[in-house]
Amino acid sequence: MATTEPTTRRTVLQGEPPFTVDDLLTFPDDGNRYELFNGSLLVSPSPTPLHQRAIARLLRILEDAAPPEFEPLPEANLRVGPRDFFIPDLVVVRAEVVEDTELMFAPDDILLAVELVSPTSQMRDRHMKRSAYAAAGIPLYWRIELGDGPSLHVHELAGDDYKPAAKHPAGQVATLFAPFEVSFDPAALLRPRG
Repeated sequence: MATTEPTTRRTVLQGEPPFTVDDLLTFPDDGNRYELFNGSLLVSPSPTPLHQRAIARLLRILEDAAPPEFEPLPEANLRVGPRDFFIPDLVVVRAEVVEDTELMFAPDDILLAVELVSPTSQMRDRHMKRSAYAAAGIPLYWRIELGDGPSLHVHELAGDDYKPAAKHPAGQVATLFAPFEVSFDPAALLRPRG
């Protein structure tokens, strides 16, 4: 679960598929990002600089807009079940659960999960994580498509699935009211500082 560059060395992982979250905790700190979906291992390299910039910008926007009872956090650990573990790019939780959470949040703690789609994560973020987050009961899922301006796709939970996404393109201010009121142009996520 490191954020350094992946090594070219061969990594030997403990356990055998299907993996559990307990297996995952024994994996080496080798620069890869490990997640689990129904015991299947999902491995991603560290985020690209533009991905990191977009997350930093969004974190700042949410920090500035959030009332004190909410806390935006980057790359939070989310344990959905014994064989399901995700690391959303950003989450919003109630501030009080941060103090009580040692390593992993439960789905009930997450008010908003955000994923930035990159070339290596398109299928995961557009389909698999969307379904997994809905099944876990996470009320809001934001998907940011960096290659599309960027654009923001807002998914709101209705029953056990998300409604069709509301798309907010770059160049237009999106005003959102949940988990708290915030307005921003998705294009701001990729703008250089200054």
